[in-house]
Amino acid sequence: MLVKFKKLKPEASLPRYAYPGDTGMDIFSAEDFILNPGEWHSFSTGLASEISPGFFIRFAPKSGLAVKHGVDTLAGVIDSTYRGEWMVVLVNHGKEPKEFKIGDKLAQAILQRFEMTERLEVSELSGSQRGQGGFGSTGK
Repeated sequence: MLVKFKKLKPEASLPRYAYPGDTGMDIFSAEDFILNPGEWHSFSTGLASEISPGFFIRFAPKSGLAVKHGVDTLAGVIDSTYRGEWMVVLVNHGKEPKEFKIGDKLAQAILQRFEMTERLEVSELSGSQRGQGGFGSTGK
């Protein structure tokens, strides 16, 4: 699957897979920033893209940032029709500031297929074994 990228800033780095067979491509910062505890920031990647119809990109956290620093990825969907800059929103749940430099990994980009949903409003839904059970209804 081909995804076209346009560099909007000279310091931008194209996403890349760390190992053959990886699901997510690493996404890199195009700016220096210190993310303080309890704060979030929209990081510039310096990239825009063209994704084939029927696909989208979902941003996922980097496990190392989460485990070592308490940094998580917030909102992150890039639609095939979007041509603006990829921005990665990170939040610092840790106890220490986390410094990011140009070229540091921010998140992972995962290419996913989707289909448009048909929608139908009804007055009743069919029953199921689960019913309305949720939020711990299956036990420990």
